[in-house]
Amino acid sequence: MGTDAHAFLRELAQELRPRSDQLTEVVLQRLRSEFPEAWRHEDIAAVAPAGLSQHVDAVLEFLERGRELSEVTTPPAAIDFAARLAEHGVQISELLRVYRLVHAGLLQLFHEEMGRLTKDPELINEVMIALSAMAFEYVDRTSQQAVAAYQRARDRWLQRRLTTINEAGTRIGTTLDTTRTAQELAEVGTDHLADLVTVDLLDVALHDEGTHPDDGPPVVRRIAQSASDGGTDRTDPVDVPGPRHIYPEGSEPAVALATGQPLRLGIKVSDAPTWLELPADDSDASGAGGIHSMLLVPLWARGNPLGLAQFCRRHTADPFEDDDLLLAQEIASRAAVNIDNARRYTQERAIALTLQRSLLPQHVPEESAVETASRYLPSGSRAGVGGDWYDVIPLSGARVALVVGDVVGRGLQASATMGRLRTAVRTLADIDLTPDELLTHLDDVVIRLQRTEQRAMGEISATCLYAVYDPVSRVCSLASAGHVLPAMVTPGDAPTRHTVVFPDVPIGPPLGLGGLPFETAQFELPPHSLLVLYTDGLIESRAREVDAALAVLSDVLAQAPASLEETCDGLLHALLPSRPTDDVALLVARTRALDADHVATLDLPSDPAVVSEARTFASDLLAAWGLEEMAFTTELVVSELVTNAIRYGKSPIQLRMILQSTVTCEVSDASGTAPHLRRARAFDEGGRGLLLVAQLTERWGTRHHREGKVIWTEQLIPAAPVE
Repeated sequence: MGTDAHAFLRELAQELRPRSDQLTEVVLQRLRSEFPEAWRHEDIAAVAPAGLSQHVDAVLEFLERGRELSEVTTPPAAIDFAARLAEHGVQISELLRVYRLVHAGLLQLFHEEMGRLTKDPELINEVMIALSAMAFEYVDRTSQQAVAAYQRARDRWLQRRLTTINEAGTRIGTTLDTTRTAQELAEVGTDHLADLVTVDLLDVALHDEGTHPDDGPPVVRRIAQSASDGGTDRTDPVDVPGPRHIYPEGSEPAVALATGQPLRLGIKVSDAPTWLELPADDSDASGAGGIHSMLLVPLWARGNPLGLAQFCRRHTADPFEDDDLLLAQEIASRAAVNIDNARRYTQERAIALTLQRSLLPQHVPEESAVETASRYLPSGSRAGVGGDWYDVIPLSGARVALVVGDVVGRGLQASATMGRLRTAVRTLADIDLTPDELLTHLDDVVIRLQRTEQRAMGEISATCLYAVYDPVSRVCSLASAGHVLPAMVTPGDAPTRHTVVFPDVPIGPPLGLGGLPFETAQFELPPHSLLVLYTDGLIESRAREVDAALAVLSDVLAQAPASLEETCDGLLHALLPSRPTDDVALLVARTRALDADHVATLDLPSDPAVVSEARTFASDLLAAWGLEEMAFTTELVVSELVTNAIRYGKSPIQLRMILQSTVTCEVSDASGTAPHLRRARAFDEGGRGLLLVAQLTERWGTRHHREGKVIWTEQLIPAAPVE
């Protein structure tokens, strides 16, 4: 570049120096018209004039003093301008476009000023060539530094966004509670994105009701909201859950919910939408509550709509950008999955709990053998309802079976399996098997279930404790299939001080393993003893060792009150101060004894002549019990049972009669052959006896033992006439 050109540029810079503010304003106006998006942000609009002014001053100083281009640095305000563009999600191409517009504008102004200073076309041409070359190098150097600042700010913004998303993943979905999960979404939104966040869920999603296109517009219900005062403090949510309402047809929320597409809206105070619903204490005279920008983000999970989240800005001056919408979508999509999980869990838990409770005994009948009280507590954890159960089964001969069990697993499958096993236990108990034999058959049932179910999530397994108490002999027989042993409480010297022991009984393998034996143990219990059966959820806890829990259980039972209901409550209060982490089934039984006034036996020889003696024994006993009206029927039953035992059985033969809520007649012999009911033909001389017995009694059956069998019948005692 010639000396004349250098001198002319120095003169040009000196002429323009006093009018640098005017140059800045001219270029600034061009930027506003060409690049209006950035001016919506107050911080960008505030820093842009300073950055442009510093650029103009740097260029004029460079021309006036003839500085080397290697000394050129990007003005600080221009660096700040680039960083703010990055923070607001403006593309980097727009930053470079700003540089092109600025320097093109300055070149045009310089060219116009040259025409005033000289009319020499050759000089003007030489100066413009030199000025253009220097301008391109200046733009390259300063834009490179601005781009680096932009990238650093963008990286920081992306890191903050990633941190926000990670925080949302940690904070949202901490529980399997639908309302709490929605509230967590609202709180994360106000902490990082908006001043007010509301969450509306579809009423059908909350209640799992089916919908049909002709059902009308969807009904929603506000279940969460969070508001910020413009700083870091959140105000307490109010009025949630709110009443059911409907978005106006064709409104932006209705469209977003129906299509699943999010919307970014600007709200004008003078034209606030009618559908904009605010908390009662947040609205102002305009009806918009100061809201100027909104994001409507649908909550969809697994292809189904759940509701709508609304993000609002009112204290924050900047409107929402596309990047804000993407961030809100990311947070909302994660929250929607958690809300759907919570909704599904709540529904499945309610179904499983309903099924579980329906399969447990609804009313335990009064038994002469025992007095009982029970409790069932579902798990308080998110694992779901388990398969714990208990049962009280009346058996023949005034005996009663006490059962408690636990199916491995959670949810509907565990509850359904529990119901099947409980039914199997009742069926097996009806044929009067000993505890070890019953568990062996139940083990086979579980193995068959494993084969037929072919569950992908593991084999079916369960534990079970089966105990039989005989109030006549006061003997308790029990066997365990992998289940915790019961506590036995015998009365002590003082009314409130009892002896608590845990029987030393071999515990068999859990149900479903097969091929391993079970063992029955027997204990004689004093009258008014307690048998306490429970599942492991009562004594197993992360906060306490099992031995410590058993010690607490012993202390409570040692001072157990007379009321079994109070005993149950005391055990739960002492061992489960908070919601249990596992299901708990508890069954407490107080034993009773039948004395000689209620039980009578008669040994009989194997001689048909003694049948009349048996009838006389029965009628005399009924007279002593005040039941003479039952004598005719009972004599027929006794006659038939004793005759069959003499004809088909083996000695010794015994007749036993028991008085409780029914009159029980039992005839035992040493034969293992059981009679069966059949239809006699016209000319048969026999075969009608058991048919007659079945017609005259309430129940009858056969139970086998190691010495033979027992044929038993039960007759209802006629109700006393009302005077």
